[in-house]
Amino acid sequence: MKALLIDDERLARNELRRLLADFPEIEVVGEAAQAKQARELLAAAKPDLLFLDVQMPGETGIEFLESLAPPVPHVIFTTAYDEFAVKAFELNALDYLLKPVDPARLAAAIERLPGLRLPAGAPRQKVNGGLAATDKVFVREGERCWFVEVGNIRLLESEGNYTRVHFGDAQPQLFRSLNAMEERLDPKFFFRANRRQIINISWIASIEPWFSSGLLVHLKGGAKVELSRRQAQDFRDRMSL
Repeated sequence: MKALLIDDERLARNELRRLLADFPEIEVVGEAAQAKQARELLAAAKPDLLFLDVQMPGETGIEFLESLAPPVPHVIFTTAYDEFAVKAFELNALDYLLKPVDPARLAAAIERLPGLRLPAGAPRQKVNGGLAATDKVFVREGERCWFVEVGNIRLLESEGNYTRVHFGDAQPQLFRSLNAMEERLDPKFFFRANRRQIINISWIASIEPWFSSGLLVHLKGGAKVELSRRQAQDFRDRMSL
């Protein structure tokens, strides 16, 4: 898959190129420092994927993407500014990575590229635990959008093949299973309380003994989550000194 790097900072392009060296299926076919140069390379190289900065001199990355006629390559934004994330996803960006780009987040974005064929046995960044508490993720339900810090997610609940995510006053439903969500969450911060729920440890307000040697966890915000005897023992072993 051919990729074009569009960023006005040479050091940022060099770092991204270095990170992409771990993905032989991604071929960097050019670099551009501003939109005019990017258009010329886009016409000449016909890339499948754009790594696009937001703040560039003259035309922004958002304006550049809005101006492109279909078919538009897949786009992964790489930027230091989180306030443009909602607009980026409205323009069907595949992902929105904040600088400095985390290798695990980059790996997760690349592995979601439609039609990408990964070489058999190719080494990969381990995505499990890749989302740190300070990372921000895009959440969308219908027409509503949020850009949420992972550490602000206090509870995730399974609803069949979907997951209800609790943060602030919002509880959107995502089209992803709880098991799939668990694979992306850092186990240092998130604990699988039972088959239906994952809790953020930092949001625990209090804990009390419960039936059959289980535990009842009270989360800040009012939610109560039951831990079975087995999960309660795992929790005690994990949290004890």
